[in-house]
Amino acid sequence: MALHLIKLCVGAESVEDLREWVSRKALAAIAAGQEPHSFHTTRMVPKRTEELLAGGSLYWVIKGHVQARQSLIGIETFTDSDGIGRCNLILGPEVVETELQPRRAFQGWRYLKDKESPRDLASLSSGEADMPLELRRELAELGLL
Repeated sequence: MALHLIKLCVGAESVEDLREWVSRKALAAIAAGQEPHSFHTTRMVPKRTEELLAGGSLYWVIKGHVQARQSLIGIETFTDSDGIGRCNLILGPEVVETELQPRRAFQGWRYLKDKESPRDLASLSSGEADMPLELRRELAELGLL
C-alpha cells in the first residue's frame, strides 16, 4: 500500500494556479535541457522514502481543502548555500484533481496513509465530478460529500 505526503500549496488560489506553476516549471526545465518535472523543496527529508516512491503522491491543500495531487517520482537530498540540508520532492507533470477534503493549516508536510487520502475526482460518480467547485466545497464542509 502506498504512502503519501500532504502539504499546503502556499500562493495558489486554485488548482488552475497550481497547473500554471507546474507548466511554467516544466517549460523552464525543457529550456535548460532537463526533464520536465517540477519539484518542491523542503527542509525535512522524509524517512519513509521507499514507501513514498512505491506509488505515492504529494497531495496539495488549497484554500483549506485537499484539491489535487501530483505523483512522487523521486526524492533528492542536498545542502544549500547556507549549509542547511534540504530535500527536493520530484513530482510528476500531471496535476490530478481530487475530491475535496477539508484540512486545517499546518507547517511543513505530513504523511498521509493511502486509506485516508481523497479519491481522484475522475473516479467519482459523474454527478459529483461535474459539480462546480464552490458547490462541492460547500457540500464537503457540511459533511455531505
